[in-house]
Amino acid sequence: MNFDFSDDQKQLRDQARRFLAEKCPPKAVRAVLEGKADYDRDLWKGLAEMGFLGVAIPEEYGGTGAGHLELCVIAEELGRALAPVPFSSTVYLAAEVLLLAGSEEQKQKWLPKISSGEAIGTLALFEGTGNPSPQAIKVAAANGTLTGTKKPVADGAIADFAIVAARSGNSGRETDISLFLVDLKAGGVDAKPLQNVDPSRQQAELTFAGAKAEPLGAANEGWSILSRVMDRAAVLIAFEQVGGADRALEMGRDYALDRIAFGRPIGSFQAVKHILADMYVSATLARSNCYYGAWALSTDAGELPEAAAAARISATQAFQHCSKQNIQVHGGMGFTWEFDCHLYYRRSNALALALGSQSYWEDQLIDRMRKKNAA
Repeated sequence: MNFDFSDDQKQLRDQARRFLAEKCPPKAVRAVLEGKADYDRDLWKGLAEMGFLGVAIPEEYGGTGAGHLELCVIAEELGRALAPVPFSSTVYLAAEVLLLAGSEEQKQKWLPKISSGEAIGTLALFEGTGNPSPQAIKVAAANGTLTGTKKPVADGAIADFAIVAARSGNSGRETDISLFLVDLKAGGVDAKPLQNVDPSRQQAELTFAGAKAEPLGAANEGWSILSRVMDRAAVLIAFEQVGGADRALEMGRDYALDRIAFGRPIGSFQAVKHILADMYVSATLARSNCYYGAWALSTDAGELPEAAAAARISATQAFQHCSKQNIQVHGGMGFTWEFDCHLYYRRSNALALALGSQSYWEDQLIDRMRKKNAA
């Protein structure tokens, strides 16, 4: 079994890397981090023009219809570049929910707008601290409206629509949860930006006060749909994390070769070699798990739940480890604002919580393996 990408997919990766090197250098990330813009609008437009936003969206909905393997390739490059755009919330989450459970009318309305960059979407799941669970969802659905608060919501203050997990029953089971699509520009929703560890990726609090909502997917199957979407998104975000980990490793290696101390490059000292070797091992192990997850995602294999959890865990560990050790290799300079090390450290910590904590996914992996072995 060959888990490597095809020649066409590698060509796509090279194309995306060249595009992002030109359109998303570190100064573009800093412009969003330090400025007032919520995201890089020019980059978002460019991603749409390149066809990257619709790479996994079928042609009948305005996408290129390439597939999820190609989306994994794009995700890795976005992670390397720390792209300050609402790609994950719109493409990995909102678009995937629509593709899995949306009505034909909902798909026709929103998927072409996502592909063209005209619309930004998001998934409103969390309601404060803690990991995702049916019991944690308190936002209530009644008579076609929603009431309650969601936070943090990725890109919630800039999104055009949100897919909201809300409580539609009181049985105490996961079947109480249903999904609803809310046009955030139609009123009844108050969006409040939140401070977070990585200001280049916006988070918000959404308060629904009788906001009109249309059902998305079968009633009372919201949690089942969300579980499938979370697995898909876990693989895609893992590729972003691997891309970031690889770039942090490259930064550390390049600095170790250039920095001279005691008449020789610091990369020649054994202690620095050990740090870089450990970074390489963690990044390579994560990549192996991500490739397995990409295969399971692209083929809709039965192993996807386990593969997604494994990719999510190893990629989270790798990105956090590599971004932290990159600072250590740079020494005192690595802690300064002027060096780019902190950009990767910020993003690594933000992505570590994007779909639930590492411990949540570890529990998911253990539980899924137990159930599979007991079957």
